[in-house]
Amino acid sequence: MSIDELDAGADNGEAGVPVWAVFGDLMAGLLGAFVLILACSLGVQLQLSTELDAEVSKRQAEEQRRTALEKALAIPLADGRVTLRDGRIGISNSVLFAAGSDQLQGEGVQLLKSLAAPLTAYLGARDEILMVSGFTDDRLVRDGSKQMADNWELSARRALTVTRALIDAGLPSSSVFAAAFGSEQPVASNADAKGRAMNRRVEITPTPKPIVPKGQQPA
Repeated sequence: MSIDELDAGADNGEAGVPVWAVFGDLMAGLLGAFVLILACSLGVQLQLSTELDAEVSKRQAEEQRRTALEKALAIPLADGRVTLRDGRIGISNSVLFAAGSDQLQGEGVQLLKSLAAPLTAYLGARDEILMVSGFTDDRLVRDGSKQMADNWELSARRALTVTRALIDAGLPSSSVFAAAFGSEQPVASNADAKGRAMNRRVEITPTPKPIVPKGQQPA
């Protein structure tokens, strides 16, 4: 039936809703649905844009952190005494300790003294602290050793020794802590001497400061 016929029927007294009213309601519904879809689309785009901006900011911050750390450690990095990989400062145990010992060698003492000032400066502009981690190879501590129970203890003592040396050299004690990993998390195979030497190491890693709830003081 055409619109003219509907209008004619309405003029002749036929009951029913005017077609223009129905058409108006239909258009209003379609417009509402379009607005809803558009709003949802804009919301998704805004969320994606916010997530992208956050990821870009995160990567820029990581790059700035890495660059600042490289600048602070330029001298020891240049002469090969330390390595820097993924923000972790690595020091071979051969520089720091004699085999099976947790006592610093002279070269190790001097190296840590040279690192204390640039690390302190690096931390001064950041909300971070340093984790000093001790690692060993998978070889057991020599039989009959009365000083070390196992590789866990050896790595713990070495990490504590380096931590204390950095504090003695001027690094604030509130900015550093020690951790032990034993033979876990190797960076090379323990199947040969070269790999085991790489796994015997100490790493210094900047990490975010723990969040202290408001109204509480750090222990």
